[in-house]
Amino acid sequence: MTRRAQSKGLPFVKMEGLGNDFVILDGRKKPLDLTGDDARAIADRHLGIGCDQIITLQPSKRADVFMRIQNADGSETAACGNVTRCVARILMNETGKRTATIETLFDVLKVKAAKGGEFAVDMGVPKLGWRDIPLSREMDTGKMDLEAKFKGGKRFNGPVGVNIGNPHAVFFVDDVESLDIEHTGPTLEHDKLFPERANISFAEKTGPATIRLRVWERGTGVTMACGSAACATLVAAKRRGLVDHEADIILDGGTLHIDWRADGHVIMTGPAAESFRGTMDLEALKARQS
Repeated sequence: MTRRAQSKGLPFVKMEGLGNDFVILDGRKKPLDLTGDDARAIADRHLGIGCDQIITLQPSKRADVFMRIQNADGSETAACGNVTRCVARILMNETGKRTATIETLFDVLKVKAAKGGEFAVDMGVPKLGWRDIPLSREMDTGKMDLEAKFKGGKRFNGPVGVNIGNPHAVFFVDDVESLDIEHTGPTLEHDKLFPERANISFAEKTGPATIRLRVWERGTGVTMACGSAACATLVAAKRRGLVDHEADIILDGGTLHIDWRADGHVIMTGPAAESFRGTMDLEALKARQS
């Protein structure tokens, strides 16, 4: 059976983590290889199903499942903290276990069921070198040579660079709610400093262990929550001496608890919810958008 034939009546589940939403497809038994056009058609919020990322579950020899992640623009990314919790929920419901392992292009991520129906993901060890982000030239990733310019004249310099599955630049600002990140985010995402583009975050310390965060996500745009950005922000804040090893990161969609442990691993804890299930005719979706 061809992939085109399989695209009729293709089952999916729509899930979200703090409003960061996903369409999840199961390719473990029947191979499913979505193109960039396929992903864009599914993600379209007017003519498709609508989501930030499209996830395809595939067999893995290293973990319970391999998770392929495609952004709303059709590009591919290596890791996503919020959807890792969602996929872990699927796997735990299938197996009855309280643990799951999920292979991504970044690493094998381990997940445990946590209190209150939440899930704790070991996001691994963040990479901090300029080649690891990656950047186009050598510099101190604790204060990168990059400026964010906003309408009205506000400027912020020297973000912190972190790679935790995806490249991140984290700016620390004095009033995150006032910033038009919709205007500034796209320019910074595509800055020549980032050969693979980057997620752009704007963070404001609001308490001894709380940070308010807004994110322009690479390949998606403004998102209600970004798990890897929350992890990167905690790492960046710790590097700047703004917080200790853990904090609550408050995003538009809710709060994630992030802990940068003594062994170097970053643990992200938060919810995962199922929105609905259905089937799609992928070719029909694409035809409507052509």
